[in-house]
Amino acid sequence: MSAVRGVEHVNTRHTSRFTVIGNHLAQHRELSLLAIGLATHIQSLPNGARITIKHLAERFPEGETRIAKALRELETHGYLSRKTEHLPNGQIVTRTRSYNQPRTQKPSPAPVPAVQAAPAPEPAPEPVPVPVPEVALPRPREPHEPRTPCTPRAPRTPHEPRPKYTHAAIDLLSDLHHHAPQVTLSQNDITHLAPIAATWFENGSTPSALRQALTADLPHPLKYPAKLLRHRLTVLLPSPPTQVRLVDPLQNCDACDRAFRAPTPGRCRECA
Repeated sequence: MSAVRGVEHVNTRHTSRFTVIGNHLAQHRELSLLAIGLATHIQSLPNGARITIKHLAERFPEGETRIAKALRELETHGYLSRKTEHLPNGQIVTRTRSYNQPRTQKPSPAPVPAVQAAPAPEPAPEPVPVPVPEVALPRPREPHEPRTPCTPRAPRTPHEPRPKYTHAAIDLLSDLHHHAPQVTLSQNDITHLAPIAATWFENGSTPSALRQALTADLPHPLKYPAKLLRHRLTVLLPSPPTQVRLVDPLQNCDACDRAFRAPTPGRCRECA
């Protein structure tokens, strides 16, 4: 008896608990041995069996990484499909299908029924011209003269204050460096700024209010203190106090007894 080279099959006919596997899977040229064995195991399971990566890793010695790679191989070659679906109750599940024949051909699209073209619309009749009565148009109005652009309102310039206010302003400006060391003014700066600062006193401002306005929130470093003080003195200059006009009291005319306004009793203008 001659020796048989290679494998020699000893087959026993199965009558129960068997799975038919095609040679296209068992002898696949591109699938790994793990993917072929995993596909064989999946096809032998009943419908509804759990084949998640975690369940398969608990069943076989291969780790989750190798099993996940084998499942991707089966998906690529058409033996497996995994699709995420949303259930009516809001739960998300993965529906897995195993195929004993690989899905190599995509389903052909259904033929599109031919749509009969609608008949072309009949051309619309040409419009009949309607005579338009002549209407006298109004004479165009003369163009308005160009509006003079508004110029920005200049800051209030103080008038010449009284000497007593000027002396008080000089004293305050000379003493500013004790309250704000970065404010250094020359004698020439104080002479030019004193009339504006004196107007603050004439308009009712107090020395503390003027000092606060000149030294609050100074920039660092302060390069030009005299320019900054001139800007604040001019822009923040308070308005002069409102003068209240006294109204003459009512008097009764000595001749006609009519009421009239006058500082002293006497006669009204008509009787005078």
